[in-house]
Amino acid sequence: MLLSRRHLLVSTLALGALGACGFTPVHGPGGSANGLNGNIGVAAPDDRYGYEMVKRLEDRLGRAPDARFQLGYQITVQEEGVGVTPGQVIRRIQLRGAVFYTVTDATTGQVVDRGSASSFTAYSSEGSTVATSAAKRDAEKRLMQALADLISTRLFATAADWMA
Repeated sequence: MLLSRRHLLVSTLALGALGACGFTPVHGPGGSANGLNGNIGVAAPDDRYGYEMVKRLEDRLGRAPDARFQLGYQITVQEEGVGVTPGQVIRRIQLRGAVFYTVTDATTGQVVDRGSASSFTAYSSEGSTVATSAAKRDAEKRLMQALADLISTRLFATAADWMA
């Protein structure tokens, strides 16, 4: 019982301290994420990587064909064999991805934000050709989702600086 009261006291003090420092939740009332939903149009994809990333970005930011801001991007992906046996057989492949993005004000053409994100994932190359192909596609999808999540998180965090 004493332990739960102590946790309650610490939690109450922590919440009070956050309120005193001007903390505002990004997704809460008045948060910067509110203005982003439906206000950023993402450039149309031209390959499978782009398709997966745009799909995730639109899930997070909302679909906005006539948006005030446009997000452009460039994706790079590199493959590297990381699980190599003594007989030089590659058992695991790592995918390293990076995306460079710009947010442009559609009315003025001015770049209001830019940045980059990078992540990695891996898949097993053991098994049949079909199994390896499926594992590779899944790893590519996970990589693009991770990159999209990083971009949208950064946009949510910085929107108050450039949306005004």
